[in-house]
Amino acid sequence: MPAVETPALFTGRRWFIPSALLHELDPDAARAGRRPRRTARDWVVDFSCFVLAVLVGAAAIEALNDNPHVPEGLAVVDQLIGALACAAVWLRRRWPLGLAVAMSAATFVSDTAGGAGLIALFTLAVHRPFRYVAWVGGINVALVPLYYWLRPDADIPYVLSVLFAGLLTLAIVGWGMFVRSKRQLMVSLRDRARRAETEARLRAEQAQRLAREAIAREMHDVLAHRLTLLSVHAGALEFRPDAPPAETARAAGVIRESAHEALQDLREIIGVLRAGEPDDTGRPQPTLAALDTLVAESREAGMKVALDQRVDDAGGVPSSVGRTAYRIAQEGLTNARKHAPGTEVTVTVTGGPGTGLTVSVHNPPPEGEVPPVPGSGQGLIGLTERATLAGGRLEHGHTPEGGFEVRAWLPWG
Repeated sequence: MPAVETPALFTGRRWFIPSALLHELDPDAARAGRRPRRTARDWVVDFSCFVLAVLVGAAAIEALNDNPHVPEGLAVVDQLIGALACAAVWLRRRWPLGLAVAMSAATFVSDTAGGAGLIALFTLAVHRPFRYVAWVGGINVALVPLYYWLRPDADIPYVLSVLFAGLLTLAIVGWGMFVRSKRQLMVSLRDRARRAETEARLRAEQAQRLAREAIAREMHDVLAHRLTLLSVHAGALEFRPDAPPAETARAAGVIRESAHEALQDLREIIGVLRAGEPDDTGRPQPTLAALDTLVAESREAGMKVALDQRVDDAGGVPSSVGRTAYRIAQEGLTNARKHAPGTEVTVTVTGGPGTGLTVSVHNPPPEGEVPPVPGSGQGLIGLTERATLAGGRLEHGHTPEGGFEVRAWLPWG
């Protein structure tokens, strides 16, 4: 079976995808044991976040200098903390939770760290589950009233300041969760597509395996009978070189006819398997009506075969049931010819509509020792599968007298 190439997990523009999302879509993009490297988009976004934090901090410095409630020394400390917070924005992808917790403390004592704190909270909402966002965001919202109580704004009333800061924090958290949900949706769709591709490959491999099994089963069922006939007549010619010319010619004719039939059956099998519909191509499949011909061929090969066919409305047997019954009788005769040569084989077919069709092939134990014949038992396994697929059952085994019997029941509604 040819190897199936695994399609690339992600074939889009990698530079345009966030590194964390690219790591989820294509795990091979990240080196083993190392976190994914920043993409071009990450560098642009991180630089924009840094610039935004600096601009917000610069605006806060101007407001801080005009606020009479803030001492000069505290303003200097505020600006120093704000500068460190802006620089820490570059660490937001590596430690989103730690940075968000640190920024919660920094924004409580520094106005100029406000922009960096909001960016850290947004990053936490994008990269971590909701439970972390709820705790850190809840702490930030809870500290807002206390912050403006200790450091009131000179131009905006206390209530408006608290409401504005609280709503801004909730909006940032909501925005971050929205971005996270979109990324999770993209990852889930990619996983679903990947699973669909895997299932499609598995179905294709299974179809190939089933086709091979069908070919092997059909070849065994059809060709084994023909080849055993060839073997019997060829053996007769080999061990009786002084046979009368008429008998030699008859044996040669049977060999030629069996070889021709084997080739026809082989073409039929390949044609049916290619078309996928057994009834649309090739010669007509043998049914119960061809059982007499099968027995006659076996008798011509020197077998002793007794046929007991008692079927009500033989012409009304469904084609699938008749075909299965024919294959069971064919395989039973082939096995008897190989493993019990010289014995009389009894083929019994009975039944009718409503009661089902019973097929039995029985042979007594052979006289003397029989040289071992190569075989794997796949024929009986294939017959059991045929009978089961037809809704019936098949049993086989040795009889108390030492013989062998194959017995099957097939439904006939």
